[in-house]
Amino acid sequence: MLLGEAVAALNIRPEGVYVDGTYGRGGHAARMLALLGRRGRLLVIDKDPEAIRDARQRFGADGRLLAWQGSFACFNQALAECGLPGQVDGLLLDLGVSSPQLDDPQRGFSFMRDGALDMRMNPGQGESAAVWLATAGEAEIADVLWRYGEERFSRKIARAIAAFRQDRPLERTSQLAGLVAQVVPGREPGKHPATRSFQAIRIRVNRELEDVEACLKHAVGTLTSGGRLVVISFHSLEDRIVKQYLRQQSSPPRVPRGLPLTTDQLTGHPALRLVGRAVRPGLAETGLNPRARSAIMRVAEKC
Repeated sequence: MLLGEAVAALNIRPEGVYVDGTYGRGGHAARMLALLGRRGRLLVIDKDPEAIRDARQRFGADGRLLAWQGSFACFNQALAECGLPGQVDGLLLDLGVSSPQLDDPQRGFSFMRDGALDMRMNPGQGESAAVWLATAGEAEIADVLWRYGEERFSRKIARAIAAFRQDRPLERTSQLAGLVAQVVPGREPGKHPATRSFQAIRIRVNRELEDVEACLKHAVGTLTSGGRLVVISFHSLEDRIVKQYLRQQSSPPRVPRGLPLTTDQLTGHPALRLVGRAVRPGLAETGLNPRARSAIMRVAEKC
């Protein structure tokens, strides 16, 4: 998503060190490598073992690229384990689920195809969506659907899930999608009734919002002067976290009114500078890839 725009926003220096925190299937990584010089380095990170396997097969012969499996929330750990400097010239986050994950029914992300109700970006870690739905209380399920999916019928859906699992396990994506479709009255134009529920459960299972917050917490301290932070969000909750963080880091330090100021407070300056306005995909990209419609990119540079 926003391939050309995101890589251009990183303002890549040929000898710089960059982090692609969400490798996916390497679209951004390939474009970034094309701009790096012989001494440049690119660290690609992904929770999904399939993504890291792809990175190593595709770019294994290129010594400039290092691949690390895990969450981008731990990118400082990844830098240390891969022997890279503690500061980088750019950090790219393309949030959400990748197209290969959505297109594989056995991963359980899609309500359009029947598959195991898994939804984990790393199938070998944590509990699957099926396990969580089998053990979570009705109130907890309703809260997740409302908080992460902004689903108006969260309580009705949670009640239906609780009733369903009394008779048999909820283990297939088709079961969950059908159950939600029966409960949700009417349809939003162009949107499946289960869209919000699948999104909410996926976000909860993968701790996606917590990972974004943890990553941003260390972003400023890890960027070099002039280094760029580029984040592509697909969900309003993700974008809200990013927008609030950038607003906070790009504003002058707040000081109490009426109190004497220290020299540091008088000379304080923002940590980040916003670069341009938020960017959305053009008609050409959304025409080729309807999933790009909700994407929004924000860019900041370390002062």
